[in-house]
Amino acid sequence: MKTKNLIIAIGTIGLFLSCATNPFTGKKTLALVSNSQLFPSAFAQYDQFLTENKVVKGTGDADMIRRVGQRIATAAERWMNANGHQGYLDDYKWEYNLVDDKTVNAWCMPGGKIVFYTGILPIAQNETGVAAIMGHEVAHALANHGQQRMSAGMLQQFGAVAGNVAIQDPKSRDMFNQAYGIGSTVGVMLPFSRSHESQSDEIGLRLMAIAGYNPDEASELWKRMKANSGGEAPPEFLSTHPSNDTRIENLKNWAPAAKDEAKKYGITEFRPLGNY
Repeated sequence: MKTKNLIIAIGTIGLFLSCATNPFTGKKTLALVSNSQLFPSAFAQYDQFLTENKVVKGTGDADMIRRVGQRIATAAERWMNANGHQGYLDDYKWEYNLVDDKTVNAWCMPGGKIVFYTGILPIAQNETGVAAIMGHEVAHALANHGQQRMSAGMLQQFGAVAGNVAIQDPKSRDMFNQAYGIGSTVGVMLPFSRSHESQSDEIGLRLMAIAGYNPDEASELWKRMKANSGGEAPPEFLSTHPSNDTRIENLKNWAPAAKDEAKKYGITEFRPLGNY
């Protein structure tokens, strides 16, 4: 009973601490660390990463990554301004770099620092594919997912410490640690991460459409991602990401709404795929 009450107390604390509202999503989010604290650290880590890896400069691909990134960031600013959030992105320092690495990945640090690996370009296949990836990564920054993940991790650690302090019996403490570790990861942290990925997919579609890229191509990108993975993936409930099939279906379903959103900004036709 004590353990149950403790978990309820932890959940209640988390609820009261979820008091920051993100303007892009309109949802309340965990914010135990502020962006003013998080951004400088993220920027420093990004700069350190660039010094330790081979950044591609002065090529058509590198220029294309920056061009697409700037268009997506401009689309985000247009959306923010149109919805009454002028100045929200002032602290963001957008930067887009292509890194010579065979890894099939791209990522974004809090505050808008983005890396594309050369290994993902063949799967992106064209500029619109890059825009789909870029929209997703920019969306992570806009929705403050880094801030939320750090806050959730802090809350998870607090729960573990509180449990170990409150439970005196060693056997009961061991049982709590095992149950809490599995339960908080599979039941909370992993679904939390998957929800962020889906949220970024949906926001990213809107951004790429406002930037003039056809959102229908996002599901085609993920078909190529699925083919590249060879079907090797953990069950969805044990993964930080939705399954490929879930993402493909969601992207198909969300594309019409993204096109409707783009029309509000005068975008009725989309850029050519732009094979490179």
